[in-house]
Amino acid sequence: MPYDNFLADQVREYLSKMEDFDIVEKKMFGGLAFMVDDKMCINVGEQQLMCRFDPDLTAQLSERTGFSPMIMNGKEYKGYCYVDLVGYKNKKDFEFWINLCLDYNDKAVSSKKRPKK
Repeated sequence: MPYDNFLADQVREYLSKMEDFDIVEKKMFGGLAFMVDDKMCINVGEQQLMCRFDPDLTAQLSERTGFSPMIMNGKEYKGYCYVDLVGYKNKKDFEFWINLCLDYNDKAVSSKKRPKK
């Protein structure tokens, strides 16, 4: 699944204003992940954001427009969701989702690195 280049540019531009973070882009989950301080923070798909957030906020966030839980191979991933265009189309909502992910990033656990083959 290709990712939305325009949306990726929006995320890139917003994150470029953040001076306290080390940001790396990486193709992941069929989209483009923005790794912040070596942790997956937000991912851009096809007109969709994949957000990583504090799992304790799931019930509250599930009421927001555009939210859908992240389900892969029949398993719901706690602390991750998809946000469709309707949920981030205005600037305030877009910034809400990005900031939500950035706020959780300090608490998020970095994935174990796989050894290179």
